[in-house]
Amino acid sequence: MIEIKNLAFSYGPKNVLNNISMSLEPGKIYGLLGENGVGKTTLLTLLCGLKKPQEGSITTDGINPYDRLPSFLENLYYLPDEVAPLNTTAERWARSCGKFWPAFNFDTFNTIMAEFETDPAQKMNAMSSGQLKKTYIAFALAAGTPFILMDEPTNGLDIPSKAQFRAAIMKYTREDSTIVISTHQVRDLENVIDPIVILDTCDVLLNASIAEISEKLYFDYGTELKPGNLYAEQLPGGFIQVYPNTTGKESKVNIEALFNAVHKNKELVKGIFSHE
Repeated sequence: MIEIKNLAFSYGPKNVLNNISMSLEPGKIYGLLGENGVGKTTLLTLLCGLKKPQEGSITTDGINPYDRLPSFLENLYYLPDEVAPLNTTAERWARSCGKFWPAFNFDTFNTIMAEFETDPAQKMNAMSSGQLKKTYIAFALAAGTPFILMDEPTNGLDIPSKAQFRAAIMKYTREDSTIVISTHQVRDLENVIDPIVILDTCDVLLNASIAEISEKLYFDYGTELKPGNLYAEQLPGGFIQVYPNTTGKESKVNIEALFNAVHKNKELVKGIFSHE
């Protein structure tokens, strides 16, 4: 369990995170969404202990990440957006670095690389950007850690590779893992991430499961534009509109429309999802 309480962080005079509180539970793949500059990457680096909270606290199973205890680090893998093209083969790098994660499985790494159609015998600095990204993703999944943090993992992947990534993350992660994926590419991960966290500079606007979102918001895919919507967007052949769900009907959650509805109606949506 990751517990974040009243977290604040700034770069000089610029506040990036302010008074952020939320819990991240085991067995879930969280989609971390937010506009540019709200602190998604900063939050991930705080969660993995690369940065220290300036106010508030983070605990991961009771441990302060910034203490960077070996018992903490061996149970977490952080995949940044930009990855290094090292002058070594993927298999040699994986064997060497895998020693730092006791649950790392080299056979699993090779299996994922094969599913990614990427050669582990190839030098990493000779790979395309997509092959290099898939190599790091394969390592992250083979590490076998209960905590996985990924920053924009589908950046640089082509359409088939994105499908391979979705299949791999569902197949090769532990059932009790807490996975946090920061992304702008919500369509790439729409059927993978659940719950959804929408971050704002001074608040967590939403932290809810897909089931809870469907229970409290209704996504209408009709041909008629109706009044009273929280968000509406014209699509080929009609509209997608988001309303408070007052009838109890189920609907398919559209994460892009959800994101826009939340940002247009921050306080209203927070009230709808309030657990108080």
